[in-house]
Amino acid sequence: MVIGLGAMIGAGVFAAVGPAAQAAGAGLLIGLAVAAAVAYCNATSSAQLAAIYPESGGTYVYGRKRLGDFWGYLAGWGFVVGKLASCAAMALTFGAYAAPQATRPLAVAAVVGLTAVNYRGVQKTAGLTRIIVALVLASLAAVVVAATAGGAAQPARLTEDLFAAGPRGILEAAGLLFFAFAGYARIATLGEEVADPARAIPRAIPLALGITLVVYALVAAAALAAAGADALAEADAPLTAAVTAGTLGRLAPVVRVGATIASLGVLLSLIVGISRTAFAMAGNGDLPRWFAAVHPRFKVPHRAELAVAILVGAAAATVDLREAIGFSSFAVLTYYGIANASAFTLSPSQRRWPRWLAAAGVGGCGLLAFNLPLQTVVAGVAVLAAGAVVWTVRQTRHHGRS
Repeated sequence: MVIGLGAMIGAGVFAAVGPAAQAAGAGLLIGLAVAAAVAYCNATSSAQLAAIYPESGGTYVYGRKRLGDFWGYLAGWGFVVGKLASCAAMALTFGAYAAPQATRPLAVAAVVGLTAVNYRGVQKTAGLTRIIVALVLASLAAVVVAATAGGAAQPARLTEDLFAAGPRGILEAAGLLFFAFAGYARIATLGEEVADPARAIPRAIPLALGITLVVYALVAAAALAAAGADALAEADAPLTAAVTAGTLGRLAPVVRVGATIASLGVLLSLIVGISRTAFAMAGNGDLPRWFAAVHPRFKVPHRAELAVAILVGAAAATVDLREAIGFSSFAVLTYYGIANASAFTLSPSQRRWPRWLAAAGVGGCGLLAFNLPLQTVVAGVAVLAAGAVVWTVRQTRHHGRS
């Protein structure tokens, strides 16, 4: 459960509240619950599959095993491009909270610095994860205290516009807030590392998701009551705006420190994860094998890491934070849609949860993905289609040689 909390309670909430407020106003609170429900379906499907296929690669492996090579590839492609956008979003979040006047230069510098660290094989340890989670929770607690202190909060803001955005706005907010739950499926990969996983994992998933939902709901409600949806939507650092709207604005540095530490921690883990997934895909021939090289001294997939750094740095220098969050959500929802579809094919003896949860996960992922902003959906479909074309061309060449 603690590992699940460490994977979920991070920098996403510092960034996603603003775009969600723009989409749904106070209705983002309903969107938050919808996003958590879809995340629960995804996590249960991933947990069942991880118990059967305890291999690195996640849905890239599950899709290949259960649905066919193409679907596994599409899941891996969606993960890589989606998490590249997540990296850009985390880098921009770091810059926005650290020094808003220099957001992009700081974002690019963070990507370069963390890539240099990771290039030498230095990764986040479990102890460092605990420290980061503690600092993030302290920062979020400061948001709640400052936003509700001194009579600045206006609870009426939470109810008067709760449904004003309508179902479309609430679903768009849910899709954007899904970004803040990213990482929950880390619990599903622990089957070989915990005692009695058949009992522990099914209990840990709802507990971790439930606690995260409560924390996020408290933060979002306090921010809305203090600053209002319009102010959150316009702010580059929405939770700082919520704090400064109250009488305890002096706590703003605590929020900034928490956001910068959280975003750097998430960015480091994402760079590690993406480069390893790209490395695995290259080893299977689904990406150019040039990326499968391992550094002779540092024993890391250095070419994959450098390619990730170049792409993320370019995105951080050019794209908007909200666009990065939306694109990431679309691609990762596609990834988990394939995970749910894979879980749907399991036999009764392989199941730990009802089959309808997997079906609900497929529908929920599709519903949230296609209710994201139109430009995000178009970009996401185009990138996934480009990936499908690359796969088809490579398969045609492979069969031609054989």
